Amino acid sequence: MRRCIGVLGLIAGMLASPVTAQVADLRSTTQFRVCADPANAPMSDRDGTGFENRLAEFVGQTLGLPVTYSWFPSGMGFIQRTLRMGTCDVVIGYAQGDELVQNTNHYYTSVYGIVTRRDGPLAQVDRLTDPALKDHGIGVVAGTPPATHLARAGLAPNMRGVDLFVDRRVEDPMGDLLEGVRSGEMGAAVMWGPLAGPRVKDDPDLQFTPLLHEEANPRLFYRITMGVRMEEQEWKRELNSLIRRNQDAINDILHEAGVPLVDDYGKALLP
Repeated sequence: MRRCIGVLGLIAGMLASPVTAQVADLRSTTQFRVCADPANAPMSDRDGTGFENRLAEFVGQTLGLPVTYSWFPSGMGFIQRTLRMGTCDVVIGYAQGDELVQNTNHYYTSVYGIVTRRDGPLAQVDRLTDPALKDHGIGVVAGTPPATHLARAGLAPNMRGVDLFVDRRVEDPMGDLLEGVRSGEMGAAVMWGPLAGPRVKDDPDLQFTPLLHEEANPRLFYRITMGVRMEEQEWKRELNSLIRRNQDAINDILHEAGVPLVDDYGKALLP
C-alpha cells in the first residue's frame, strides 16, 4: 500500500491564500461527481455494475445529489487527471494513508485471500505457509504484500506474477488469475479480497478463503477510505459524518457484493 505523508510546515501560511481557496471551491454543490476507472470490475465500471458504483449511488441519494463520473484508467496519472483537475470531487475507494489525496475515515477494511477450486487439493488451505502449496503454481500480483509472504515461505519458484496497473479496458489480469486456477494451470491465486470475492461469490468452481491467520509483516488487511482534495476539510468532514451515520447500510452493500470484510484487527466480520 502507498505510504503516508505528513503536512509540510512551509505550506501552512498558504492555506488562506486566494489560490488555495480557488482549489477548495472546485467541489460541485449540484452533483456528486465521482472519479473512477471505467473498466475496473468488480469495483467500478462504466456500465454501473461495480460495487463502488452502487456505493456512489447510495452516497448520492443520501446527499440528495445526482451521480456523475469522470472516467480515467487507474494507475499513473489517475489522480492528476481527475481529482486534481477538478473534473470530479471524490474517489470512492482509496487506501488509507495514500499521499496523493486526503483520506476520509475508512468505511471498510478488507483482506487478501487465496482462491482455489472448491473440489481441488488446496480447498482447505488458509495459510501461505501450508506445505500443500509447495507442489502447485500460485498466481499473485507482483509487488503486493502476499508476494513477500510467499517468498518468505520458500514459494518464489511457484509464483506466477501479473501486473496490477494495466489498462483494464484491454487487459484483465485478475480474470487471468482466476481462469488459471479454474483451468488447473495454477493451484491457487492470492488476491485482494474486493477484487476476488465478488468474482467468485456465486462461482460453482472457485472459492475465496480470507487469509486471517498470517501474523508476520507485511499485514494482509487494509483500510479503505474515500479520497478528496487535500484542501477540502469541510467536504471530508461531511463525508465522514455520512459514513458514520450509514455504516450498516454501507456494510450491507459490500456484503451483498461479496467483498470480504474484517475489523480493524483483521478478524472476519460476518453479514
